[in-house]
Formats: sequence, C-alpha cells, structure tokens
Amino acid sequence: MVAVAVDTRARIESVLEQTLEMAPGLVTLEHARLLDDDSLFGLPVSSQEEETKLTVYLGSRDQAYQIPAYEAICDLLYRRCIAGATALLGVDGTRRGRRQRARLFSREVEVPMMVIAVAPWDQTMGVIPGVSRLLRHPLLTLELVRVCKRDGLFLGVPDRSPGTGGHGMALCQKLTVYTSAGALHEGQPIHRTLARRLRSAGLSGVTTLRGLWGYRGEHAPHGDSALHLGHHVPAITIVIDTPERIPAAFAIIDELTAERGLVTSETIPAIRTTAGGGRKGQP
Repeated sequence: MVAVAVDTRARIESVLEQTLEMAPGLVTLEHARLLDDDSLFGLPVSSQEEETKLTVYLGSRDQAYQIPAYEAICDLLYRRCIAGATALLGVDGTRRGRRQRARLFSREVEVPMMVIAVAPWDQTMGVIPGVSRLLRHPLLTLELVRVCKRDGLFLGVPDRSPGTGGHGMALCQKLTVYTSAGALHEGQPIHRTLARRLRSAGLSGVTTLRGLWGYRGEHAPHGDSALHLGHHVPAITIVIDTPERIPAAFAIIDELTAERGLVTSETIPAIRTTAGGGRKGQP
C-alpha cells in the first residue's frame, strides 16, 4: 500500500518524526508546488522544455457535469491532447479535515482519489484552469520530472544525484512506469514481469498501483469492461532505490518498455524505517 500526504512544507515537517516512528516501510519527501483555491492564479513561468507531473486530489463521489469528476478530468485531458492520465482509487484518508474511508459491502461511501498526468510544462499550464473549474474545491500539485522513455523512444537516463536530502534522509532515485494492466511482455503483464525481474536483480522494492479509469495515447478514457476485468485500466509501477542501484533497474525497465509505456525519473529524499521507529537508512 501507499499512503500520500499533501500539505504545506511546515505542516508536513511537523508530522515527519511521528510518521517515521509509526510507519515501518519506506518514507519519502517529494517537493511539489501546491495549488488550491488560493494559489491557482499567478502560476510560475518555466521552460517549455520541462516535463511536469500534475496530480489532482478529489473524492470518488465528486461530480462534474453529472458524471464522476475523475471521468470529466480524464476527458478534458484527453481532449487537450495530454498523452495519458490515470485515476487511482484510495481506500482510506482525509480531505479538508474530513475522514473518508471505504466500508465492506458499501459503494456509497466517498473515498479519496488521485488523477495523475505527465506532460510538457506548456501543456500542463494550459489544462490547469480547466481542471480546476471542474472541482468545487480544487487541490492539485505540480512537480518537475525527467521523462526517460515515451512509447519506446529513449529520451535520457535517470539523474544520478548522491547526497543527503535533509532530516537524515539519503537522496534516492524514483522511477515510475506508466503502462496498462493489459500490456504484455512475452505473454505476461509488464508490471508483473517488472516486479519479478527487479526482485531477482536485488532492487529493494517495487509497487504497482492499478488505476480505476484513464487512458494512454489515442485510446479514449476508459475503465474495466465486464468481459475483460482489469485488462484495460492503466497501471503505475514505482521503483525507489539508491543512485548506485537505479541503473540496473532502468536497464530492466528499458527492455520491458521497448514498444510502449512512459518512464519518468525523480530525485527524492528517502529513508527506510522499522517497526518501533528505528531507521535503517537507505532503501
């Protein structure tokens, strides 16, 4: 599972130590520009050559034009020629101070969601106002990422930036592979093959998040079909490790995304913790 908290730097840092004590696993700090009701105007100006990751935070029962808001957002991104978007459904969390948690045998309870899209800076700037208008209380984050591969085209290797990121954390590399749950390599889903191959290569861990809705390329936004459950939804595979081990991970990812998929890299502070608040250091 992955738990994500979004707020101002001061608030995140105020709960960091408690989080490290109570959350055995891998904890990362990711620097993002927070966009909400009060900061949607006066967006920063940057190079049009930079790539961005836009994340929209909403609830599963939010509506826009009488359809689920996550569907409306994906439709807008698709019409604006954003190359792909993935809607992820949560099971528990809070939004604006209110707890939202899934319950057994109930589809009426609202739970948190995220819609994630990667696109060049100028395209992202062009869609943010439209996305925000679809939500009553918009909450978005904007991060710079390096695109290493897009639909089989090699664009560059991940950054290698050893060092420390503050709070006793080492700077690590995060590789993210955007593909489909039905995308295959030698008859097996790419995300399953990635997990098996990366584990055999000694990487510390890999996590795949299965989307509820979304699209890649020219295919219109969609979700599961009754006949092919889980085959047509987007999937996001995340690998976080040290700069020394990431080249081995990227070589495997490069091989398995020879024809399709989007691969991005980011440099982030990370630390592995143990039960009881112990710190193990690097992943």
